[in-house]
Order: sequence, then structure tokens, then C-alpha cells
Amino acid sequence: LGIGKVCVSSCASYGSPAPTIFSKVIDKSIPADIIYEDEKCLAFRDISPQAPVHFLVIPRVPIPRISEAKDDDAELLGHLLVVAKNVAKQQSLDEGYRVVINDGKHGAQSVYHLHVHVLGGRRMTWPPG
Repeated sequence: LGIGKVCVSSCASYGSPAPTIFSKVIDKSIPADIIYEDEKCLAFRDISPQAPVHFLVIPRVPIPRISEAKDDDAELLGHLLVVAKNVAKQQSLDEGYRVVINDGKHGAQSVYHLHVHVLGGRRMTWPPG
């Protein structure tokens, strides 16, 4: 499967959102510490880590927010979580980790390209704040 095939239906669904810093990570026009990549998504280390291990999993399709994801994106959304789990295992997060998706202004979303945070390597506190 080529990258273009992944984007055919979903890109049409989301139009052409403004490019984000994550678009530039995907097209490799800015450097990132990429730790996993496939035809649907990639994972890379957060540039401002909030835990000893902090990486993001992002879809290649530019879905702006989880609340804007289409129901027919279920397979892609599930894939992002499977990748998060597998990369967490590769990163030796055997004692557990936190998976976070921020949505919109009140959810503290800073980049409007869906991204899954995976944080681990220390005990997380609750409530998160």
C-alpha cells in the first residue's frame, strides 16, 4: 500500500486543513526522532517530554481533532492505539504508561492534527489536571 492510497478517502473527508508542524514531520521537511513508521502513521519522541518516555503517534491523514474523526476512520483510530501499545512495549514501558488525546481548546490541544501522547517511565498521578 502506498501512502497515497491511505489518503484517498480520508483526505477527501477532511479537505485540505492548514499544514501543521506535524505535516512537516510527516513529509520530513523538519527533523524528528521518529521511532516507528508505517503507511498509516508514525511515532516520534515529543520535543517537550513530560515523562522519561514521551512519544506521539500521528496519522498521516490530517484529521484535525479526535472530535472531527469520521466513524469510518475506526480502523485507522484502532491502528493508532495498536501502534501506541507496540511502541510502548519496544520502549520497555512494562510497568505501564498513559495514553492521552487532547481535543480542542478546553482539552489543551496545541497542534490541530490528531495525535496520541504516550507517557511512561514514571508513576502517573491522578487526576491529571
